[in-house]
Amino acid sequence: MKSFRQELWFETKTRRAFINITPDVAKAVAKSGVSEGLVLCNAMHITASVFINDNESGLHQDFEKWLEKLAPEKPYDQYAHNGYEDNADAHLKRQVMGREVVVAITSGQLDLGPWEQIFYGEFDGRRRKRVLIKVIGE
Repeated sequence: MKSFRQELWFETKTRRAFINITPDVAKAVAKSGVSEGLVLCNAMHITASVFINDNESGLHQDFEKWLEKLAPEKPYDQYAHNGYEDNADAHLKRQVMGREVVVAITSGQLDLGPWEQIFYGEFDGRRRKRVLIKVIGE
């Protein structure tokens, strides 16, 4: 069995962002030499997410509005966590959007559905964060 590890690094200019990382994950799979197996992608920070959905800007705007209704950023003093940092909402948003995804690799390609893409979700940006890509298989 082969194993391959790579990290993607991000530093968004905004507090929140959705970044399509599908091409980066596909490149890592190709570099791994695995033709049949699995790829795990996970956010290595507790205020970021990796998820699969459609690459449609209106949907991303809907995510932003929906998440802000569930866990509004302000007022900061509504959260017991906020003190040293003002990012309690980012922790909650990450819980909703998830930590990781696992995708099958078939014939050396990501085996995604017709509209599925892999995204990095940032909820407390403006600092350097990473995503782990781990490929295993034959």
